[in-house]
Amino acid sequence: MSSLSDTATLAFAPPPGLRHPHVQSILASGPFRARTARKRAAALLAAARPEILDCGAGVRLLGYHSAQPDRPRGLVILLHGWEGSADSSYMISAGARAFEAGFDVFRLNFRDHGETHGLNEELFHSCRLDEVGRAVARVARLHPAPRVYLVGYSLGGNFALRIVANASRFGLDLRKVIAVCPVLHPHATMRALENGLWIYRRYFLSRWRRSLAAKAAAFPHLYDFGDLRRFRTLTATTAFFVERYTEFANLDAYLEGYSLTGPVLADLAVPARLIAARDDPVIPHDDLAAIARTDALEVTLLPRGGHCGFVESFRLTSWVDERLVAELA
Repeated sequence: MSSLSDTATLAFAPPPGLRHPHVQSILASGPFRARTARKRAAALLAAARPEILDCGAGVRLLGYHSAQPDRPRGLVILLHGWEGSADSSYMISAGARAFEAGFDVFRLNFRDHGETHGLNEELFHSCRLDEVGRAVARVARLHPAPRVYLVGYSLGGNFALRIVANASRFGLDLRKVIAVCPVLHPHATMRALENGLWIYRRYFLSRWRRSLAAKAAAFPHLYDFGDLRRFRTLTATTAFFVERYTEFANLDAYLEGYSLTGPVLADLAVPARLIAARDDPVIPHDDLAAIARTDALEVTLLPRGGHCGFVESFRLTSWVDERLVAELA
């Protein structure tokens, strides 16, 4: 049975003014934090080298490897959330802290994220586990390190946990996995986005429409989506693409295809830390009760933090970054 931690050593206590879940969630990847994160990440970004990974079956994914000048303490592979990228502020911030602590860092882009729409003909969807798992395994082989860690945020956290649950299938030897606010039950997340504060729904619809326009521009002979504004909700947009561009029969089957609830994590053997917030406006924490528990999985459920926020000061520093380094140690 996994443990649920709310101990003082894991406490997150932001000051007044930073405690509201929407403040935390919006700051997580907003422009103000992006600027401060990049300033702190000068060494990480100076060392970063782009790499296009051969993931098999003709799939190519782009990432950025930042190597230590001397022998690293280990390799940290970072996975971003939906419509984020290797350059999202939380990825830069976490990568910078891990790099500062002596780890090599690899920031991976999913298909059709981070201006990579022209690398692969087929569209991204959240059930493309095989290519992300093979990409992680490829990174580990290309950059041998004493220990390999996998860290994911939101949808990236969902991918990270599914990958580690299938570690033997991908030939992966991981020391630990850390998932921050991972998508647990996609149906519940879809409902939260549709029925919650309008800003999240508008944010994801806007970014997804831009991404699809870039895909159509890269492959005009394959895609003409028309005016995507005809779909007013994420549910309608997702259903349209699932039925026309995936192997899934309908929206429900697709959403269930990347759910973590039920027996998905039942055979988890690699140590894993799942960090979530009770006030997350995107990922309902009640779904934690529906995931399979093993001794390998530790769940930290904090009262505050929003969605992938955990901003601990007005300097926009991240509690999660410090927790990450503690977990790696």
